[in-house]
Amino acid sequence: TFGARPLKRVLQRLVLNELSKDILSGRVSKDAVVEAVLEDGHIRFNNVEIPTVG
Repeated sequence: TFGARPLKRVLQRLVLNELSKDILSGRVSKDAVVEAVLEDGHIRFNNVEIPTVG
């Protein structure tokens, strides 16, 4: 009904802003692959370990 702009603002507020806070606090590495997990209505971010080949 409202278009993409309200959706973009919600995503920025709920995902991007929270991920930025976790990166700045050091809970999540800025150079890592990160997964987002929805837990009890809140998004939690975790570093993901990528196995190395070789």
